[in-house]
Amino acid sequence: MTAAAQARPPALRTLVARARRSMPARVARRAFRVATKPVLGTITHVETTAPVAALTFDDGPDPDSTPALLDLLERHGAKATFFLLGRHAQRYPDLVSRMVWAGHAVANHTFDHPRLPSLPRRERLAQIRACETAIGPHASKLFRPPRGLQSAASRLDALSLGYRVVTWNVALWDWDQHTPEWFADRLASEVRPGSIVLMHDLLYEADDPDARDRGPVFAGLDMFLTRTGSRLSFVTVPDLLTRGKPHKAGWFVPTDADWAFHDPR
Repeated sequence: MTAAAQARPPALRTLVARARRSMPARVARRAFRVATKPVLGTITHVETTAPVAALTFDDGPDPDSTPALLDLLERHGAKATFFLLGRHAQRYPDLVSRMVWAGHAVANHTFDHPRLPSLPRRERLAQIRACETAIGPHASKLFRPPRGLQSAASRLDALSLGYRVVTWNVALWDWDQHTPEWFADRLASEVRPGSIVLMHDLLYEADDPDARDRGPVFAGLDMFLTRTGSRLSFVTVPDLLTRGKPHKAGWFVPTDADWAFHDPR
């Protein structure tokens, strides 16, 4: 052991050793993301100078919260993209029709929100196909994996079914409890031209049951849209993709624990 290494406290020596052991894995992950990006890249935002961005909402539709959100978007003249769960679309087809009639885009978020990388391929494909059937002919060929979890294998599954995978580069963190002012400030500080914003009109899974209440989230969104005014227009993801260059990232997060290593560049 070198003198410098001996001088480190035991805890620090342990951390350094762990970092060195994990370095090859991190380098390998980075090399894999770069090499596969042209084919397996995931769209996170659009590189554009046009004053447009996309609001997206996952896990709906829901008869208690989605109508209020649709009313809010209509008041502000904003269009959105809804990544729907097939089981909810199947149960509430009138809400899906209302979304489409209002000019919003509807897209695939699986049938019932599993962690796709943990499923065998046959079940992954069945989840995507069942959601597509439930949404019907209005669905765009855009897909967002539940919880943002994706492996190379599950990404290939979406590709094989003709889907472009879309995640986000701005998350509202609306699975936690915050005030409307907090949500409005976060949107104001993070949203830029080309942003794709992750929100939920329903939380299918919530670690904090009190966070299921969409009232503070929608109130914060209302405040943000009022403040923004005409400086930024909100369009569907299919529309946004035509306004510039879609940015593709190497998005591979097979498990919840892998978020600690996620670097979507």
